[in-house]
Amino acid sequence: MNSEIPVVILCGGLGTRLSEETQTKPKTMVEIGNKPIIYHLIKIFESYGFKSFFLAAGYKKEILIEYFQKEKFNLKIKVVDTGDDSMTGGRVLRLKNYLQDYKEFILTYGDGLSDINLNQLLKFHYQHNKIVTITAVHPPARFGELEIDNKSNVLKFEEKPQVKTGWINGGFFVLNKKIFNYIDNDKTIFEREPIEKLVKANQISAFKHEGFWKCMDTLRDKNFLNDMWNNGNVPWKK
Repeated sequence: MNSEIPVVILCGGLGTRLSEETQTKPKTMVEIGNKPIIYHLIKIFESYGFKSFFLAAGYKKEILIEYFQKEKFNLKIKVVDTGDDSMTGGRVLRLKNYLQDYKEFILTYGDGLSDINLNQLLKFHYQHNKIVTITAVHPPARFGELEIDNKSNVLKFEEKPQVKTGWINGGFFVLNKKIFNYIDNDKTIFEREPIEKLVKANQISAFKHEGFWKCMDTLRDKNFLNDMWNNGNVPWKK
């Protein structure tokens, strides 16, 4: 049951590319549709029956703690101080004592929204029986797409959030607890040494998600997501 699988959300980074917002708050508290992005992310998981969350906090963690003291969810949500300077792997390692009794857990980034089917993700993970399942998504598009007829008339202009070729890391990992054997200390970057070793050991499978995915990395990304919300186009909301 999904309710028995904990979800770890990385919330501790500085968010320097979104400095217009993150000088005063952690990136996970930047708002989409008058709610912080962490709210939307938790709601994605809640809609699939997940009940237990560990938020790996760092930068301006007190704002995150205060929010979850005031905002009431019918869920188990624990904000854990994983250090101001810890890297992504270090933050996961600092949660080991909370997670060691679980066979697997989900890990994702606190700034990425998607319409991913989490039931299918878990089914895929169990079928492939690897230490890591990573969700692969198409990268964001840098430019709008024009549709032009043979007379050079522009028939359509669409600013797409994603292209349809190539694959990148979209977060939404499923991790076996053996992952802790691959993380050394606070300075370990999860996406480097641990992942590189697991690739060589053939212990990573990729769940290909063809649907919506968007990372709120810059002010442009934040504005894009808010425009989607304001137009009633909210694919991450079930």
